[in-house]
This record gives sequence, C-alpha cells and structure tokens, in this order.
Amino acid sequence: MTGHDDLVNRATAGIASAAFFCAAPSVVAGLVPWLLTDWVLPPTATRSLMLRGCLAAVAVLSGLVVLVGAFVRFVGEGSGTPAPFAPTDRLVIGGMFRFVRNPMYVAVVTILLGQCVLFVSTTLLIYTLLVWAAMATFVRWYEEPVLATRYGQQYEDYRHNVKAWWPRLTPWSPADEQSRWSEKPTGN
Repeated sequence: MTGHDDLVNRATAGIASAAFFCAAPSVVAGLVPWLLTDWVLPPTATRSLMLRGCLAAVAVLSGLVVLVGAFVRFVGEGSGTPAPFAPTDRLVIGGMFRFVRNPMYVAVVTILLGQCVLFVSTTLLIYTLLVWAAMATFVRWYEEPVLATRYGQQYEDYRHNVKAWWPRLTPWSPADEQSRWSEKPTGN
C-alpha cells in the first residue's frame, strides 16, 4: 500500500469513526440520558451540588478523554473504525488499550455514572446498568470471538494479559510477552 493509499484509508476511517461516534456513544451517553433526565438538577443544598458537580465533571471529562482517544487510536493505529461494520486492519492494543481491553465501553459507563451522580437519577442508574449489561453481552458473544478469529494468537496473548473491564495498574506491552516466549530455557 502506498503512502497516499494509507492516507486516504485513514481519512475515510476518520470520517467513518466520527459518524459512528455521533451515532453510538453520543446517543448512548448523551442523548438518552438527556431524554431520561432533561438534564435538570434536583433541588439540593449548594455544598452537595458542588461536590456532586465536581465528581460528575471528573467522571464525564475523563470518560470523554478516554473515549475520544480510543476512537483516534482506532484510526491511527488500526486504520479502521470501532464500528463492527468497518473494523481495523490491525489489532488496536496501544494507549488506554494497554490497561483495559474495552476502554471505550468503560468510558461510556463512566460518563453515564458521572451523570447519575450529578442528576441523582435512579432511572439513569438503571439505564446505565442495562447499557453495561448490553455491552458486556456484545463483547462476550460477538467481539471476543470475532477478534480471536481475526487476530489469532496475538489477540489471545492480549486477552490473557489485559482484563476486559478492570484496568491494570501498569500498561501491558506486547514486547514483554514476545520476549517471554522467545527466551530460551537455560538448563543443564
């Protein structure tokens, strides 16, 4: 593939990823919570609102940073999109993917939980739990088998070292795994 072809593919992937961002996480973590809560704050004391607002801001902003970063990484590292209908050419395992296999889903749930804290909404909390359950089901029964088939041992090594939902404290490096397997046993 020439440099021009790669640039065109990345530009196409970027446009498709932006469209998918608007269609999926923006709806799940933005439009639906707005429809459920009208984004109306409950009447509470100012101190409580300030604390909830700070916690919510940290959750929502950190979730957005991780989410946008993951989408950008799909285009840059994988030359594709997060959308199942336009997958990457390469397994994306850099950035936040070195800490957790599903950073986009974790980010969406974090954004939703931040809104639950801010709006003190039981309805939004139930929605968040349903969203997480749907994502976990999709990952388990669709994404993982597809990735295992598409990327083989590379995905199995990644899956073995990076948990799906609970982030590692230190980033995983595929080079560590490769060097471990390539070491020759020393013996008698």
